[in-house]
Amino acid sequence: MQDRAIRARGITKSFGEVVALDGVDLDIPTGTVHGLVGPNGAGKTTLLGMLLGLSSPDRGELEILGCPVRQDLAVPDGVAGFVDGPGLYPALTARKNLRAVAALRGYPAWSVEDALGRVGLSDVADDAVRGFSLGMRQRLGLAAALLGDPRLLVLDEPSNGLDPAGKRQVHGTIADLAAQGTAVILSSHRMDDVGALCSEVTLLATGRVVFSGPLSKLAAESGDLDYRLLTSDPTHARSVASAAEEIALLDGATDDDAFVVRGAVPAMDRLGAELVRAGIALRELAPVTPPLEAAFLALTGDTPSETPSETPSDEDAR
Repeated sequence: MQDRAIRARGITKSFGEVVALDGVDLDIPTGTVHGLVGPNGAGKTTLLGMLLGLSSPDRGELEILGCPVRQDLAVPDGVAGFVDGPGLYPALTARKNLRAVAALRGYPAWSVEDALGRVGLSDVADDAVRGFSLGMRQRLGLAAALLGDPRLLVLDEPSNGLDPAGKRQVHGTIADLAAQGTAVILSSHRMDDVGALCSEVTLLATGRVVFSGPLSKLAAESGDLDYRLLTSDPTHARSVASAAEEIALLDGATDDDAFVVRGAVPAMDRLGAELVRAGIALRELAPVTPPLEAAFLALTGDTPSETPSETPSDEDAR
């Protein structure tokens, strides 16, 4: 059985009359990447900040790396990360920012160059941070968190603003850390990032856990989905879909003769097989809303407004 990096039981936190966390339970083993998702105001930032020692629970039990967290806000060595974006000095270069952090915390000088290389910023290490894009600042914040070789890494929207190359670099770094035994907990509004990085996920809504477990189980919570169906013979395909069990044929068609059907994943698998047996070439059978996002909507009743399938990146402007 894997060691637990985080164990929380009945965590409650209020700010005045606002209950930010309401009886939260959480278990995160070492060597895993755990996603923390939920609509705005769900309590994600409060929980991440608590793991970094920025606040303490009003009630409940919290253990980080096997150490109980008390009211003094102290967290054990080996915890690193950021919430609400990394704290950086705009006038300093990337290298000097990391050297300042390393000197303050007693990390070896060689760790600076190593961290810059791991996040792909070696070529701009002597550029002032004030000229960095949002995505580059996120990567530099990750580099700062890596300086101390953390055993628990806490990241708030680590892919925010990243271009495809930067995202690949960050995703690879996070996956490598987990493979080496580091526990990573990250929040994201992008369900595609969660699906690519995380083995398990906790979904918060109004401060409460509404789901916690494997991603595959979360996807199953979405129930029936709408699928876009495009074939070589739309008329025949409509007839097959209309006769299929547990499939609903929805009104309307697109300019490319695609149409929409509704059903659960097993029913869609059977429909695809029936179309092939009927001699119809299947060009597309894909969910209109990805299963993870659909499960998000089903469980929270909210819309992940910051979860577009593609978001322009400000790294592209550099």
